[in-house]
Amino acid sequence: MNFEIDEQQRDFAASIDSALGAADLPGAVRAWSSGDTTPGRKVWAQLAELGVTALMVPERFDGIDAHPIDLMVAMERIGRWCVPGPVTESIAVAPILLADDERSAALASGELIATVALPPLAPRAVDADIAGLALLAADGQVRDGAAGDMHESIDLSRHLFDITASGDPQSADVSRAFEFGALTTAAQLVGAGQAMLDAAVDYAKQRSQFGNVIGSYQAIKHKLADVLIAIELARPLVYGAALSLAAGSTDTARDVSAAKVAAADAALLAARAALQTHGAIGFTQEHDLSLLLVRVQALRPAWGDPTWHRRRVLEALTHE
Repeated sequence: MNFEIDEQQRDFAASIDSALGAADLPGAVRAWSSGDTTPGRKVWAQLAELGVTALMVPERFDGIDAHPIDLMVAMERIGRWCVPGPVTESIAVAPILLADDERSAALASGELIATVALPPLAPRAVDADIAGLALLAADGQVRDGAAGDMHESIDLSRHLFDITASGDPQSADVSRAFEFGALTTAAQLVGAGQAMLDAAVDYAKQRSQFGNVIGSYQAIKHKLADVLIAIELARPLVYGAALSLAAGSTDTARDVSAAKVAAADAALLAARAALQTHGAIGFTQEHDLSLLLVRVQALRPAWGDPTWHRRRVLEALTHE
C-alpha cells in the first residue's frame, strides 16, 4: 500500500512553495504583527490564484470541493512558510460551516477572509479585526459574529478576539468543522517543524565551535535525526486522518487527535533543536527562525491542546 501523495499533489505543493518562497513571508509576518496587512493580503491573493482558498468550497459556489488530502498538502506548505492570518479558519473551517451559504463563493475567490470562534476549544477568533466575516459556531449551529475585546498571543501576528453572536443561527456541521480545524493546524505544525529542521541543518553546516563545524558532532546529528523521525511519523498520521475525514470514518476523532498530538510534539522537538543549533541568535526578533518558534507555540494549543487530544485518543481506544 502506497501512502505517498501523487504527482499532481507534489506539483501543487511545488507551486505553493514557488509562490510563497518569492513573497518575503518574514517581512509580511512582521508587517502583519504591526497592523500593516498589505503584504500579507498579497500573499493571500497568491493563494487564491493557486486555488488554495477554494479547496473546500463546494463546486456550486465556484469552489474545487477537493479531497482533504489536497487541503493537507496546502496547509503543510502554509505552515512551512508561516503565512499570517486566519488560514485554518478561512480556508478549512468556514467553508464547512457555510456549506450552503452563497458567501462561500467569496471565500473561494479570496475576496472574503473569514475567521471562526468555536468554543470551548477554539474560544477566540484569529484576526477578527481584518477578517471580512466572523463566525461563532457551537451546538450544531453557526451565527455571524462581532469582534469584542482583543487578547495578545505569544505570536504577535495572531490577534485573538472574543466573538459575540450578531446574527440568526443556521444549521451547520460544527463537529466536522472542528475536526478540520484541528487537523489543518496539525498540518501547519508539520510544515513549521520541517522548516525549522531544514534551517537547523543548514546552520549546522556553517556554525563552528571548538574549531569544527557543529554539524560534524554526533550529538548534533542525533538530535536532528530525532527531529526528522518525529516529523516523518507525524506526517502520515495527518494524511491518514484526512482519509478518515473523507470517508466519514467512525475513527475520525481518534485519528485527528493522534495526528494533532504527533504534529505538536514533532514541531516542539524541532523548535528546541533549531534553537539549540542556532544558539541565542535564533530567538532574537531579527532572526527569521523566531517567527516559526512563536508560531509553533501558538498553534500547539490551538483547536485543542495536546493534553486534550491525548485524552480523546485514550477514550477512543478504551471504547474499542
